[in-house]
Amino acid sequence: MTRRTTPQQRREPLTRQRVLRAAVELADAAGLETFSMRKLGEAVGVEAMSLYNHVANKEDLLDGMVDLVFAEVDLPEPGDGWRPAMRRRAVSMRLALSRHPWAIGLMESRSTPGPATLRHHDAVLGCLRQGGFSLAATAHAVSVLDSYIYGFALQEKALPFDSPEETARLADSILSGFGDGEYPYLTEIATAHVMRPGYAYGDEFDFGLDLILEGLQRAAAA
Repeated sequence: MTRRTTPQQRREPLTRQRVLRAAVELADAAGLETFSMRKLGEAVGVEAMSLYNHVANKEDLLDGMVDLVFAEVDLPEPGDGWRPAMRRRAVSMRLALSRHPWAIGLMESRSTPGPATLRHHDAVLGCLRQGGFSLAATAHAVSVLDSYIYGFALQEKALPFDSPEETARLADSILSGFGDGEYPYLTEIATAHVMRPGYAYGDEFDFGLDLILEGLQRAAAA
């Protein structure tokens, strides 16, 4: 007679990686504001206390979650030119943060970074150094690039619209409260730019990124 396998027996063994991935999925769905170890335990089918066999505490859990996000970002490969590599990395980082908006304020805050986090930073620094940047210029470049990427992601997350249609409706609603000529430049940019078909705020990212890369190229040459 064939023995039936119970759901408990079929369940995937609990590992640190499984706990971290489940935590990321929970945070993606509802943010960190309502996140709890109890909810995480329910998601993986164990009591909350069992999670501590795989993560030391909540800070260790956050370290691991952030490390998973860093692991998603495209990194420079040996021989890559610094400018296309930094562009690819910036675009990839912004996309990762759009998938995991809860991580925006945590990416550079970890005091015990994981291996993917360390590989990420080392690869970025190495690409710039091999591209001819001095040590000081490398530090400046990383600072300005990361400030722009994280700042843009934070602003994009906070915007009260998610699509061109919502953008146009919001702009139209705001404009309806103006008197004629009351705010001429706001009216101009809304009607002639923001409310045009196909406008997406995210498209502004490439423009700013190119300005930064162009400036860094001049700084490196100098």
